[in-house]
Amino acid sequence: MDHAIQRVLNALTHAYFIRGRAGDRRTVQNRQEKIMRLVPPLLQHAEALLVEILPCRLPADSVVSRYFRRHERLGQADRGFIAEAVYAVLRRRRSLEAYCLGEISPRRLLLAWLGCVQKLNRREFGDVLNAAENQWLAQAKALRLEDFPPALQLDLPDWLYARLLVQLGAEDTEHLALQLNQAAPLDLRVNPLKAERDALLARLRADGIRAVPGDYSPLAMRLADKPALARHPAFLDGSFEVQDEGSQLLGYLVQPRRGEMVADFCAGAGGKTLLLGALMRSQGRLYAFDIAEKRLAKLKPRLARSGLSNVHPVRIESEHDARLKRLAGKFDRVLVDAPCSGLGTLRRNPDLKWRQHESDVAELAVKQASILAAAAKLVCPGGRLVYATCSLLSEENEAVVEAFLVAHPEFSRLSASEILRSQSIPIRGDDEKGGDLRLWPHRHGTDGFFAAVMARQ
Repeated sequence: MDHAIQRVLNALTHAYFIRGRAGDRRTVQNRQEKIMRLVPPLLQHAEALLVEILPCRLPADSVVSRYFRRHERLGQADRGFIAEAVYAVLRRRRSLEAYCLGEISPRRLLLAWLGCVQKLNRREFGDVLNAAENQWLAQAKALRLEDFPPALQLDLPDWLYARLLVQLGAEDTEHLALQLNQAAPLDLRVNPLKAERDALLARLRADGIRAVPGDYSPLAMRLADKPALARHPAFLDGSFEVQDEGSQLLGYLVQPRRGEMVADFCAGAGGKTLLLGALMRSQGRLYAFDIAEKRLAKLKPRLARSGLSNVHPVRIESEHDARLKRLAGKFDRVLVDAPCSGLGTLRRNPDLKWRQHESDVAELAVKQASILAAAAKLVCPGGRLVYATCSLLSEENEAVVEAFLVAHPEFSRLSASEILRSQSIPIRGDDEKGGDLRLWPHRHGTDGFFAAVMARQ
């Protein structure tokens, strides 16, 4: 998700729907007054934005960012309401369509969210609804979602529900889907070159930001709220980055050492690259490979804040770039965070549910296999290769790794949990499948991640 949009959502989630203590009449009254006063004009912006987003031709965060650039006069609070409404509709799109009773439109989806999910009554809507909408909404509120198929109840496409049902079973799939329909928490990663976690926690708390240590990563902090952090001095001086705790664990599976040659093969904007460099204490040589110049450009300001001097961003044409061939067999550690369906990030990117299709997964698996095979050529004898995705699907995960190991007998699987335990990182629950790491939003509170660790003989 675009960082500017994420900051708006972080700062203003539930700004208009204040959830106070039970029986707090002032809170309830303020909530009603704000809805009645502010929803009518902003509803038009949310509706216009959904008109652009719902065809799912582009990522939602880029469409939202573009819309706000065109409407610069909207204040931060207004943007917060609009973004929250739009992302809520994306998360609950399928069940909201059922509430629309056959007449689906952006406006009806928004009204269904407000009336059937947020439970606004007629008085709270004020004069927003016309007579026909009042009649429709009364009928919609009488619907029982439990009478609909499970995939619709859980706001999942049929094909995705079927895949998860096979992998997890009905009960676990339900728990997962319910968690995916919630907004993700805000996790930070301490930069150990600039700060210590305990000191940074104290610094944030002194500024009124409630933060606790993460459950797994030694560098993770989870915020109780979602404040805007882009101008915080500790962010500007490189003391922390925003990074999901599950993503942080991939760096510990790579386990780079000082002085080594390390590659982040699909570096993107460099979140994991920065972690690898910090774990190396900025010693050795760390390559950040990616095919997109724009993504690597986003790494530059982050790199400047980080204090790292051992990172070398390199744009490549593809996984078969000639420059990679010259580096074959020279790397001690290679991380392949492969392009994937991204379904483990649905709390942050709910539009992916509706943008990805079953055929896309098959195409991605072919690309992932090609990237993994190319990256493996960089690994020296005795070196380590980590394959990871933020997908929930075995076709993009175990199946890709198992096919790779059959074709490359010089590589063997290592136990991800043992590698983490050796660094005092315990992972609770049923997290391994064939020695691989599996993180689930409903079990671990992180984004969904898969990682397999392999060693070259």
